[in-house]
Amino acid sequence: MASELCKTISVARLEKHKNLFLNYRNLHHFPLELLKDEGLQHLERLYMKRNSLTTLPENLAQKLPNLVELYLHSNNIVVVPEAIGSLVKLQCLDLSDNALEIVCPEIGRLRALRHLRLANNQLQFLPPEVGDLKELQTLDISTNRLLALPERLHLCLSLQYLTVDRNRLWCVPRHLCQLPSLNELSMAGNRLASLPVDLGRSRELQYVYVDNNVQLKGLPSYLYNKVIGCNGRLYSLTHTPWSSARRQATILNTEDAVSGCGIPIQLSEVRLLTFSSGQLTVFLPAEVKAIGTENDHVLPLQELTMRSLYRTYHRLWKDLNFLSPISLPRSLLELLHCPLGHCHRCSEPMFTFVYPKLFPLRETPMAGLHQRRTSIGFVAYCCSTQCLRTFNLLC
Repeated sequence: MASELCKTISVARLEKHKNLFLNYRNLHHFPLELLKDEGLQHLERLYMKRNSLTTLPENLAQKLPNLVELYLHSNNIVVVPEAIGSLVKLQCLDLSDNALEIVCPEIGRLRALRHLRLANNQLQFLPPEVGDLKELQTLDISTNRLLALPERLHLCLSLQYLTVDRNRLWCVPRHLCQLPSLNELSMAGNRLASLPVDLGRSRELQYVYVDNNVQLKGLPSYLYNKVIGCNGRLYSLTHTPWSSARRQATILNTEDAVSGCGIPIQLSEVRLLTFSSGQLTVFLPAEVKAIGTENDHVLPLQELTMRSLYRTYHRLWKDLNFLSPISLPRSLLELLHCPLGHCHRCSEPMFTFVYPKLFPLRETPMAGLHQRRTSIGFVAYCCSTQCLRTFNLLC
């Protein structure tokens, strides 16, 4: 086996091969023949998958200076050494299915790197220097032990595909919403309880997978026209409003106070949930009472505020023009005129957060167009957990 390996490397050196395949060779050490003399100066792609390597040589960049792609999938490598940072031409690095516990900060020196795969390892954190990878397009760090993502990850301006499935993340950093090129975000199988309200604002982000996050109850309403993965299935969150007649029937009288799901609340509650300033009286959402309790999920304050302003502007004071453009910022005023969506059950306006309810549908003539599936799912929006619990698609 050793003689055959040496022969393969010798032929590659003599014939100046650009690709070298050393997969399934039962290698426990990096072949010395690769590092002999001047190394393989012309080699661009090195495949060493499914061996038993535990480390990489310090002079790797010196002997393989033109390496563009390095595939080390399914080995026993524990540490990404500092020497990796000297492979300045490297564009693709695959270290999936190893025993990685540490990724050295020097990985940030791989300024040409476009694809980085670190799935199925033992990583508890990534160095912040990952944010220096300006050309990075694909980052797969699924099936690790990550508790958080690098703070500077949002500086990877070329990042298009981010996969962080099956880790221990409990939140999504809001600065990820700033990634201008992100097209697909997969965070299934974590411990997420909420998502940033800005997630989905970018037009580039089209696919979001948050399957198997058991504590996740609501989704940002910016995802209403995206494709999300939930419980292992794909759903297109296109907004499907009720008919205008049905919606009109759900609008309450201007003198009625309403809760977060559009249901009238008792007069005693109104007195407790209002504040006045001159001739203006604003009814606060009933969910305010739930703050501090364990059983009810409270919407973000921004969402509660927007809904309260919406009701005040459109139902109480629109004719009097009390809330003039001078009273509110222009961006806020425009948002009040046009919410991102309305609740399917009660037509409550929604601005930053929604609660999806998934309804599997039977076979339809159009279902075959959706990735050859025989059935599709319909996603209805609710505006609160109370509305979600009482929603009935057939009502």
